[in-house]
Formats: sequence, structure tokens, C-alpha cells
Amino acid sequence: MPRISLKEKIKKGPLILDGAMGTQLIARGIQVGACNEYLNVDSAGIISDIHNAYLLAGSDAIITNTFGANKYTLARHEFAEQAARINKAGAELARQVAGEENYVLGDIGPSGDFLEPLGALKPDELKDAFTAQAEALLDGGVEGFIIETMTALDETLIAIEAVKSVAGDQPVLVSMSFDRAGDSFKTIMGVDIEAAVSKIVPLNVDAVGFNCGTLSLDEYVVLSEEFVATVRALSDDLAICAEPNAGKPELVDNKALYKVSPEDFAAAAQKINSAGVSIIGGCCGASPAHIEAVAGLINTA
Repeated sequence: MPRISLKEKIKKGPLILDGAMGTQLIARGIQVGACNEYLNVDSAGIISDIHNAYLLAGSDAIITNTFGANKYTLARHEFAEQAARINKAGAELARQVAGEENYVLGDIGPSGDFLEPLGALKPDELKDAFTAQAEALLDGGVEGFIIETMTALDETLIAIEAVKSVAGDQPVLVSMSFDRAGDSFKTIMGVDIEAAVSKIVPLNVDAVGFNCGTLSLDEYVVLSEEFVATVRALSDDLAICAEPNAGKPELVDNKALYKVSPEDFAAAAQKINSAGVSIIGGCCGASPAHIEAVAGLINTA
């Protein structure tokens, strides 16, 4: 295990997370639309290789390949009944690669559906699904959890409740995905920064923040400044996390390409860190080279 607990590392900061999983899988020949999470079971070497690349780049914590490993998302690939196996395998892979000096966060993403009455999801059933996912991740050896890329506040709050019901003393990080909405930032479900922060902060999570979205690097910096100001109005010391995309993708030959250089990405990450964000990684398009550049700037600041 690491020299200090993940909770202590979060409080001390900075904590460098990893980057994208999906775009790294595509780069290794995995077809778009495949069940990436099932690779934990049938192509473990690919996942381990990606985890190891991020650790070599300077990540303090790697995130399990379980973003879409809740039973609802897995059902679209006919793997719902293997949710526990897939999550545990993902956690075990990451834990094995991380070794004694690095941390593993269990990744929990959205269900891909809506709660009643907008959709068909029932709150109790959704909570059970997130709880089961968290239990399997815990069984596989994670040291904390990250609930990320959330857009609906009701689903986010259910996920927090579910994860905290099994997390014990392990830290829980919560991240929502914001886009530009006129002069402000909102999720695609219309949740603004103040609404998200005011509901999440009182739930005694260990960090709150943002990831993904369709923002430019400059917009991520502005978002971080507004996010920090909103959180600090409620808490003096709650850690704030950010996993920006490597800029906006460009469609080339029907493929989404992220053309932001590691140097430009790291420069934006440094500004985000200076704004008060102590947990920084990357989302879509962010490669080990991007994380290496970020670690090089932030760890020597």
C-alpha cells in the first residue's frame, strides 16, 4: 500500500490522476462500440498496459476500467449478469499494476438512462445497481471511488448514497460534466455549478469537481475558477478535482481526433491547479504524454 492513505494524499495534494481509457483502447485496435469493460475479463493485458503507461507518465492514482460497468450499461452488451465479475476484475488489474506506491480509484459512471418520471429507472433499483458495483470494486482492492461524468443531479445523489453505504473510510470523489450555456456552465440536464455544489458538498464527500464536456482549454480554466469560488463559499478545505478533455475533438475520416498538444494541455492544467484544483487528470483524448506533461509542471511547481 502507499506510504500515506489516499485520504491523506487528497488532503495534502496535489494528486495526479490518469487520462483517457477509451481513446487509448481505440489506439490499440479496440472497435468503437465494443464493451470496453469486458476487456477486464478477456483482454486483461491491454488494460494493464494502459494503466502501466499512465503510472510511468507520473499518475499517482489510476482509475479502474469500470466506467460503464453498472448493470444497466452492461445490459446493452448482454453482460448485466457479469457486473460483479467485470468490476472485481477491473479493480484487481489496476491494483496489481499500481503496486505499493500508487493508488487505485474505482470508477463509477452514469447508467445511461433517466430516473422516473423522465425515464424508466426506479431510484431504489438504481441505488442497488451502484451499490453492487461499489461492493465488487471494493472486493477487488480499490482504495477509493470516483463517481464521474454525471449530468443528472438526482442520479448523482443516488450514486453518492450508494457508494458511501459501502465505502467505509475510503474517499469518494464526485465529478459532473459541464458545457457552456450562455454566460454560465451547465450539464446537459441543466444543472449549474451552484446547484451541483450546494447538493454535493453537504454529503461529506472527499472531493467534488468536473470532467469531460465539450469545452476548450481556456473554458476549462474559467470553469475551474468559477467552480472553486462556488465550493469555497461552502467549504474552506474540500478538495476539488478536474479531468478536462484534451480540447474539442475534430472529425477526421469519421474518427474523433484530439489535437491539443501535451504542452498546451499541461499549461491549462497548471492554470487550473493555480485556481485551487488539487486533483488533476485528463478525460477524452488525454494520453500518457499529456499526463506526463501535467505531472512535470505541477509536481515541480
